[in-house]
Amino acid sequence: MLTIGITSTLWLLLFLHVPGGFCASWNLFSKSSSELPQEGMVRLMGGQRDSEGRVEVYHEGKWGTICDDGWDLAEAQVVCRQLRFPGAISAVTGGTYGEGSGSIWLDDMECKGTEKYLSSCSFKGWALTDCSHKEDAGVICARDTDVTSDTVHILDHSIGLSDDLGELFDHGNNSDFHIVVRNPTGNRDEEGKLEVEERTVSTHKLILSLYLNVNLINGSNSLSIEVSRGCSSHVTNFIRYLYTRKIDVTVSSAQCLHKLASEFGVKRLMQDTGRLFTVLLPEDPTFHTQVSLYDYALQTRDLQLQENCLQFLAWNVEALINSPAWSDVSMDFMTALLQRSDLVVPDEGFLLQALERWITKMGDLISSDSQASLLAHIRFSMIPAEKLFDLQFTSELYKKQEKLYRAGILRGFQFNTVPFDVLQKHKGSTDEEQRDYYPRIYTADPWGININSTKPEPTRRDNQYQYNRGYPYYYQTQAPSYSRSRSFTTPNHNSLIFQTKGTNPITWSANIFTNNQECYSCTSFPTARLSLQSRLVQNQTNIVRYSNRLLLKCEGKFLSHVLDFKNDKAQVPTNGSVSLTYPCADGQYGYIFVTFTTSNGPTQTPRADW
Repeated sequence: MLTIGITSTLWLLLFLHVPGGFCASWNLFSKSSSELPQEGMVRLMGGQRDSEGRVEVYHEGKWGTICDDGWDLAEAQVVCRQLRFPGAISAVTGGTYGEGSGSIWLDDMECKGTEKYLSSCSFKGWALTDCSHKEDAGVICARDTDVTSDTVHILDHSIGLSDDLGELFDHGNNSDFHIVVRNPTGNRDEEGKLEVEERTVSTHKLILSLYLNVNLINGSNSLSIEVSRGCSSHVTNFIRYLYTRKIDVTVSSAQCLHKLASEFGVKRLMQDTGRLFTVLLPEDPTFHTQVSLYDYALQTRDLQLQENCLQFLAWNVEALINSPAWSDVSMDFMTALLQRSDLVVPDEGFLLQALERWITKMGDLISSDSQASLLAHIRFSMIPAEKLFDLQFTSELYKKQEKLYRAGILRGFQFNTVPFDVLQKHKGSTDEEQRDYYPRIYTADPWGININSTKPEPTRRDNQYQYNRGYPYYYQTQAPSYSRSRSFTTPNHNSLIFQTKGTNPITWSANIFTNNQECYSCTSFPTARLSLQSRLVQNQTNIVRYSNRLLLKCEGKFLSHVLDFKNDKAQVPTNGSVSLTYPCADGQYGYIFVTFTTSNGPTQTPRADW
């Protein structure tokens, strides 16, 4: 009966074939230079989670362990930070996570706890030890309380397939095909070649024959695939998916499963895992996952994934800048990020300081010309005049790039003091020349204001409205409560010449409406409104334009949406009303109102490039 059930259900899977083919051996992630160990790298082995285990260090082409003599929290802190965890919980001794093999590279470690790399600490010398592997040292690293990398997202494409298929794979009954999973250990043999670990997964040729990317024509009974060490543990779950069409996806497995699905030609899993990336993006506040996914999207030429990653990072660039991942981003990523106008930052000066810090950290790894190409994306005209003047005294790169800074500062002073009609006569009209005058999304005072998060309130008419029988409408019996309302003032414009033309600031009213009592004309809730309370002075309405934004911050953790105002209102999307790129699980938002002031000069139609 089981055989008959398997045969019949297999036909259902035929609809999901993807044509193509690959030979009997292929590599997964093996071309990535980041997978090849570098001198002094550390890793954790033998733990149940990626944040704990036996500490091993890479030296002279081989992984080796560390003796626990003198092993304390200071040493553990260095290891955990080198592995990009927030810190250490404890230092573990006595071979708790199993005995290693090979060399014991380090002994009598003495760290201050502030070192960047474990190999920078004081120790006897490489391989100088009187210990055995029974004394191998380990650590338990802290995980950020916001990191939910173990969150499981279930993908079910089974279309009612029998669970017997999963049991067939689990038990391996009558298996006639073997998939050999190979992953480099990082160690090198005497000839200098990388050593590789192998394990075999038993499968059935009938199942694999449904996937035309698997070339079984040559009659072979085995297939060899090479994966990275981090991906190796997810291969079995992926192969089980080929039987059941069900799989659990986490932050740690998504990228591996996406690549495996791509190689095997499992289009449905590849597409759904790709879409799931955007759900997973907010789950890592260290931002290493997001940057890694962007680099992966470049490698796979997945343009949609590139854009999704860049957009999320642009909206949350302030958190990225303050995260451990900022110092590790690539030149290509930095260039792509700085070109965007949807960067959400306190001000342009903040962005310049962050870029200077990154360039300084990179040191000789980035040439002077590359530095200049990045600094050219800074919009000096958007930096306030007093901060522009300070740059020559405070900038870390001013002396090295003095010509570029002086030109940028001059453009800034011109923007602040010269009438726009005069600037327009002498400035070019290309996007590159005019980009300096396009604002990004600046949240610092006085241009932005926050309103605390709130959930939509149910619409009620009991004790709030009474029906007037003479007329077909309701009238209020209580005054509406605008507890989610704020007022704030801004200058007429961010340039000095506009601020001096009129003495009166602009007053704005920001509101969040959650029911019909507060807003009769609103069609859904919550709805945000940003309206002018005072008019422009000296008839400047034909010169100054306002292009405002509403930023939605999910549960105080990340910016999930940037919305335009239409007729002073912006409808806040909910998880059930629209397909959201970066969904907010509980719909619990904080609201950030941002005012843009632009003008009809020196460009005729200021715009955003996003």
